[in-house]
Amino acid sequence: MPALFYASPPDNPGRVKSAWRRDTVLCMFDALSEKLTGVLRSLRGRGRITEDNVREAMREVRTALLEADVHIEVARKFCDACLQKALGMQVLETLRPEQVMIKVVHDELVRLMGPIETRIPFVSQPPTIILMAGLQGSGKTTTCAKLARYCLQKGKKPMMVAADLKRPAAIDQLEVLGTQVGVPVYVERDHQNAVKVCRNAVMNSRKLDRDVVILDTAGRLAIDEEMMTEVSKIAEITQPHQIYLVLDAMTGQDAVNTAKSFDQRLELDGVILTKFDSDTRGGAALSVKHVTGKPIKFIGVGEKLDAIEEFHPDRIASRILGMGDVLSLVEKAQQQFDEKEALAQQEKMAKGTMGLDDFLVQLEKLRNMGPMKSILKMIPGVGSALNDLELPEEELNRFKGVIHSMTPKERRNPEIIEASRRRRIARGAGVQPQDVSGLVKQFIHMRPLMKAMAGQGIGGRMKMMSQLSQMGMMDGAMPKLKKGTTRYNPQRDKKRKRRRRK
Repeated sequence: MPALFYASPPDNPGRVKSAWRRDTVLCMFDALSEKLTGVLRSLRGRGRITEDNVREAMREVRTALLEADVHIEVARKFCDACLQKALGMQVLETLRPEQVMIKVVHDELVRLMGPIETRIPFVSQPPTIILMAGLQGSGKTTTCAKLARYCLQKGKKPMMVAADLKRPAAIDQLEVLGTQVGVPVYVERDHQNAVKVCRNAVMNSRKLDRDVVILDTAGRLAIDEEMMTEVSKIAEITQPHQIYLVLDAMTGQDAVNTAKSFDQRLELDGVILTKFDSDTRGGAALSVKHVTGKPIKFIGVGEKLDAIEEFHPDRIASRILGMGDVLSLVEKAQQQFDEKEALAQQEKMAKGTMGLDDFLVQLEKLRNMGPMKSILKMIPGVGSALNDLELPEEELNRFKGVIHSMTPKERRNPEIIEASRRRRIARGAGVQPQDVSGLVKQFIHMRPLMKAMAGQGIGGRMKMMSQLSQMGMMDGAMPKLKKGTTRYNPQRDKKRKRRRRK
């Protein structure tokens, strides 16, 4: 008998909590970005640019692309196109040839990966049927839940269909994910025919008041005729409006070959690349559109269920070349910062009355947007300066511990924290009194900077955070906090005082 597994709604569906993994630098193209920017930067140091210099630079670019696991034909055509454009734009005669070369490479990267319409084209007569295909282990079932959550945010009422009847516990997994995102799951446990399950789900979707149906089909460890026949029949019976292939970005060129095989049977509408945060090469992302003709629609950037992003070629190209990504930054900020709350905080900043608790709230919201290093890389001109910056997560916890050990009055007005208060706060936070003193002094020095940035919106706030990184306050870093001396130990301190007196 068919059953609809109803999931309880999420606690706070209107807010988007960060799902970026914090244990890795979340830029798939870090290695490629570093090499490309290095090659283009080398042109800046030359007194005179010649055609040979440009050709040499493009040879190094091609080597960087091949090392990033880009398809050899794609790398060759890309470099040839860049070279022809550069010579046609008379790069050699410009005052800043490296800037022109950056524009040439940027435009070619955008052309290579796009153009792409990232939005899902929802039909006027629901339901919109989305068929999800892919190999086993690519993250297809989890991506179904991520896409369902994405549809929820767009004001839709999605339903997931458990049509993976081959993999053990696949139905149970989808039901658990449905509970987490607050989306019902259509299940027929007594059926072993995935085609009938999908057909029945689509027929019942209108009765169940669902305007988006996401079909989670079966996968295999490798492409076989049985799997391709089943998914082809599902597509024939349900007539999906969108067919997305879920690919594991870590498989490199194998992902591109898989896309070609699926497209021959299904006529794909797009590709979703998962594990985008786990591979620093990025070859699949640069190759799949050119080789298969199918665009990348979404990318999975983490393990949590809100870790899915629309794929924007122009933004990705800007990140690769270290030019920042302001639009993505603003979108993330809008998800985190409530307008009324932001205005209230801005007013405090303008008056210079912002306290440590207010600053901690702002820091937490910025932190929820992702690792601070990844966020700062989206600011033009900042990313290249962060290659060697380490931002340990535990430092923010120490920072929070110090602030939480203060009284509300001390947080509002840190100027009143004198020696006895510092000792009490240090004991409560498990740090040294001089750490508390350093934190308070730096915050007091920061207030004029925050006041100056108060009326400049999110862009000004990001500039402020980049300046704070140089003051030792970024990502909660405790100023002058030395490893091995974070615990307050009265006995040890008494011994040290005795030694000093001697």
